[in-house]
Amino acid sequence: MNSTIEMKNETLANSARRNPVKITFILVVSLFFLWALTGNLIPVLIPHLRKACRLNDFQSAFIDSAYWVSYFFFALPAAWVMRKWNYKTGIVTGLLIAATGALLFYPAAETLSFGLFLFALFLVAAGMTFLETAANPYITIIGPKETAVQRLNFAQAFNGLGAFVAAFFLSKVILSGTEMTDAQLNALAPAELDAYLLSEARSVQAPYIAIAACLILVAVIFIIVRFPKVQEEHDGQVKVNLGVFRHRHFRWGVIAQFAYVGAQVCISSFFIRYTSFSAGMPETVATNFLGMLLLCFMVGRYAGTLIMQRTDPRKLLTVYSAACVLLLAYSVLAGGKTGVYCLLGVEFFMSIMFPTIFSLAIRDLGNETKTGSAFLVMSIVGGALIPLGLGAVAHHYNVQWAYAVPLVCFAVVLLYSWRFALPVTANAPLSS
Repeated sequence: MNSTIEMKNETLANSARRNPVKITFILVVSLFFLWALTGNLIPVLIPHLRKACRLNDFQSAFIDSAYWVSYFFFALPAAWVMRKWNYKTGIVTGLLIAATGALLFYPAAETLSFGLFLFALFLVAAGMTFLETAANPYITIIGPKETAVQRLNFAQAFNGLGAFVAAFFLSKVILSGTEMTDAQLNALAPAELDAYLLSEARSVQAPYIAIAACLILVAVIFIIVRFPKVQEEHDGQVKVNLGVFRHRHFRWGVIAQFAYVGAQVCISSFFIRYTSFSAGMPETVATNFLGMLLLCFMVGRYAGTLIMQRTDPRKLLTVYSAACVLLLAYSVLAGGKTGVYCLLGVEFFMSIMFPTIFSLAIRDLGNETKTGSAFLVMSIVGGALIPLGLGAVAHHYNVQWAYAVPLVCFAVVLLYSWRFALPVTANAPLSS
């Protein structure tokens, strides 16, 4: 009898030890949804603020830059917070910073201040930098090392879900569907023009207030929930360890991640402009295709997670990056509605790239994992810089030809996966 009771107590104790890990895993996965929600509103904000603030293509590219450049500046501070305290502190800090930025959309719209819009986006992205710097490595170390890539791809699939929600639902709230040419705007009386522009700008207020409320709620939940301890080697010191770049697979991983994020941002952020120029779609129709674009991304993540259970992630990354290069070549050279469908295919094939590059790059870094993760998150600055190149090409030529910029980026990812994705002791081309 006593032995039976002891066995039951031991079973309950084991269950109690397992449940915090499961609960924490679920909560951390929710963060992937949240930063996708904010990041994937950028493709909507670009044409919207372009209209409300009367910007050209190059100026509107700074909307991307304001968001993604924040990752460069805040990745190391995020790693500093987590190295000095823990992952939980970093996550809560990020949620509160992002909520502050989301709330600033209200006064930015009221004052029609493009500068304040950019600062608000910068703060939102700063918070998301904390979340990504914490969540990506935490997912890889909270379970078996052998399934780290698959686990991260599973979590990143919810990133795709957040992108889908942003495109299919929140975009409908923000975009009015009213499109006026410069000549029509100039024909309006000053009071009518001001009223029109203010009405357009105000449509962002409700969605971002809702996002801020959601971020604060999740922060409170994280404060309440107890995180399980994870086995990770570090000495508790706060320092920037550039020595991590001695690992060739990591060094090239940072380059590949820089190129990939730049390509990803280019594909989605200028998608509405591409569909308008190349296929003649109005913005209301283009938002439906934007939803399909991000749906392809979400489906690609889930499919990639399943395929990786039977396929080497490096080989899959090589095949997928080659497919992106070929599809983009058609979109640039031929365009039209078929070019739009090719971009849908690109979104499917690029869906696995961020988590796969991330996992391959931090493989075998040991106690340098947090520092390596911070540098990989810093490489997201590619999303701030590379779209400026696309915007410049679009401004001087056209947006269809400008999609050659992400094509080059995917070629870099192809080179990484083919030649440099393995640690140097095992590094070899796929043919070996």
